[in-house]
Amino acid sequence: MAEAAARHELFTQQQWAHQRAERAERNAERLEREIQAQAASAAASESLAELHYVDSLSGSVQSICKAPIASLDCMADLGSTTEQLCAKLQAAAVKESVDRVSSAAQSPSLTSGLRYRNLGKSGLRVSNIGLATWTTYNTAINEEQLDAVVTAAYNAGINLFDLTEGPQSSEQAETQLGAILKRKNWKRVSYSVITKIHWHYKSEERGLSRKHIIESVRSSVARLQLDYIDIVLIQKADPMCPLEEVVRAMDFLVSEGLIMYWGTAKWSPIDVTEMYTACRQLNCSTPILEQSEYHMLCREKVEIYMPELYNKIGVGLMAWSPLAMGLLPSFKDSLRSRSSNRTKASSISWNQDDRKPPSKENNEPLTTRNTKEILFSISLIADRLGCSLVQLCIAWTLKNESVQCLLLGAATTHQFYHALHGLQLLPKLNSNVMAELERILDNKPVRPPMVSTLAMR
Repeated sequence: MAEAAARHELFTQQQWAHQRAERAERNAERLEREIQAQAASAAASESLAELHYVDSLSGSVQSICKAPIASLDCMADLGSTTEQLCAKLQAAAVKESVDRVSSAAQSPSLTSGLRYRNLGKSGLRVSNIGLATWTTYNTAINEEQLDAVVTAAYNAGINLFDLTEGPQSSEQAETQLGAILKRKNWKRVSYSVITKIHWHYKSEERGLSRKHIIESVRSSVARLQLDYIDIVLIQKADPMCPLEEVVRAMDFLVSEGLIMYWGTAKWSPIDVTEMYTACRQLNCSTPILEQSEYHMLCREKVEIYMPELYNKIGVGLMAWSPLAMGLLPSFKDSLRSRSSNRTKASSISWNQDDRKPPSKENNEPLTTRNTKEILFSISLIADRLGCSLVQLCIAWTLKNESVQCLLLGAATTHQFYHALHGLQLLPKLNSNVMAELERILDNKPVRPPMVSTLAMR
């Protein structure tokens, strides 16, 4: 038994020794392969370093003609001089840049100075410049010219089209713009459309009844050939209609998907506040903006009351008429305006009530020497800044942080680009220039002092 156990133990030790020998042999072979691989890698590194050294000595030809050579044209280039190769590469670079510019012109691009801001405290972001119907949509402009202006605005990055002028002009503008949008087939999310609910005391469309509001919106949707309208504005408050009826009608349109947002136009701050309060009490959709006139000769509402409305209830500001209906610029620089609006524009401001007859006091400042001196002094500042009076007026309006969107109109693409270049003037309107303009205008509005009820007793 002892002898058998000894033989078994010896056999086991021999197997272990044989396995250790095989393992050592495999390790030696693996180590040899690793040494050979390291040697090959070192040789490749040395050859690569040699190539880099040769490339550095060969100069610009090696930097221009890089291997691998992929075509026979490159083989022919090897026989050319360095100057010829550089000229060919520069021509190719210029062609590539031209192709990039031409391809970029096919899609909307952001214009320098154009910004996108939220309207009020809503989530709707629009460009700080919008295309309005002041001079763009009228009978004197053919469809091709109108198409060119709308396309130029869209390609410049403007995503807001406003159709809120008058009852007749607005209907025609809705039809024209609807045809253009259908023909262009732009993405619906890439632009926003604003229209207005018009009414007048002397017309058949009397007041802001629920019937008139819903029928007006449905007619506008049909004329625009759209599924919905982004923003609908209510022009002027109606003292003969309850606010609850107006609020519920607008909330119905929002819930039906015919409109996304709604706002007001030419409302007083008190009326806007009462409307917002009624919306909160009835748990209905609230207005997101107020559209107001704002220029160098009409400042009180925008500069005193609108910031307060924005901070308290979140109603934003969309400004229109930065050129005071063509009264501020000179005749050679002014945008094209219609003769039918000159009598209305003679009062400088459109915020007056239509029920009141025009007073002589409103027309008096236009014929005074003081107004002419103001316009002449402002034109001198524009010449010093290297711009036109139109561009200075637009930049001055956009300088106000309360203005979230400014509406511009143009009859031609030249007028549109001329007005749009007013964005480039914003950095030049520093504190010194603005102070100089304030001294010339001398019409900065001041909030009236608070009147104590105790002092009135």
